[in-house]
Amino acid sequence: MEEQNTNEQQNTQEEQKRPRKRYFAIGVGILIACAAAYFVHDALVFQTTDDAYVETTTVQVAPRVSGQITEVYITDNQKVNEGDLVAKIDPADYEIRLAQAEAKYERTLLNQKNAKANFKASQSNIDVAKKDLERYQNLFEQGAVSKQTLDAAQAKYDSAQANLTQSEEALLSESGSKVADADLKEIKALRDKAKLDLDYTNIYAPQTGTVSSRRVEKGMYVNVGTPLFVIVPENVWVVANYKENQLRKMKPGQEVDIKIDTYPNHTFKGKVDSIQRASGAKSSLFPPENAVGSFVKIVQRIPVKIVFTEKIDTDKYNIVPGMSVVPKVRVK
Repeated sequence: MEEQNTNEQQNTQEEQKRPRKRYFAIGVGILIACAAAYFVHDALVFQTTDDAYVETTTVQVAPRVSGQITEVYITDNQKVNEGDLVAKIDPADYEIRLAQAEAKYERTLLNQKNAKANFKASQSNIDVAKKDLERYQNLFEQGAVSKQTLDAAQAKYDSAQANLTQSEEALLSESGSKVADADLKEIKALRDKAKLDLDYTNIYAPQTGTVSSRRVEKGMYVNVGTPLFVIVPENVWVVANYKENQLRKMKPGQEVDIKIDTYPNHTFKGKVDSIQRASGAKSSLFPPENAVGSFVKIVQRIPVKIVFTEKIDTDKYNIVPGMSVVPKVRVK
């Protein structure tokens, strides 16, 4: 009798567990179905890739004249504004060159004025000599003056003519351009170049950004083009290398959810700016040659530029070039 009661209790417990197992199995099936539907919907509506990074265009600052660095006004990772004085080259040599150029310019300007004055004086002298010659010729024909006086007037006219020719040659070349004016323009250009070189001894920040890779120190001797430091601008964007079969429905203007590995709990908003007109491999320094015997088809990746559409709080989020990004483009 006791054994029968035990069996009945066991049967009752098993019957009570069956609905629980059934409901559990149904629940698990629903969860799996929902997860599958979510992933299918996500795959149809969004295109994502982990081959993406933050990008910008850095500016390398270099001197335009050579010399010794006398002052450096920046430190590593310092923020600078466009036009800030960041370094200074010893200006002594360039001040001397400017003084020499200005003196040469003044001397050339004076020579030009003298040449013009001589030319005008020669024109006046020949006019007087010509009139005298014509008057003495008339008087000689009338017998009023001697042949000696006429010869003296002719010699004076010939001398004035020679002086006029010489002064004219000082002003005019064979092509008709004024030599003195050309010389003055050349010297003026050299003077302006000396002024520019002196100004270039002050090195200014070409744009606003953060100092990076600083290699300049006081006392260094630098040549033209020597890299001093790099400025990283605040304007950044995302370059995402999508597979070519992910671009069927992608176009500029589509919304993008941007996840940066540094800030996994925040989603930044952006949009597709443009799609590159060549694959990454085609744009490389040594593009692949497919016209070979051992060709293997590889899915190509196309760079897509994504820009941020929200104003980023730089005090809270320090987004710098090179950070890894996972963008999700809404294509539907």
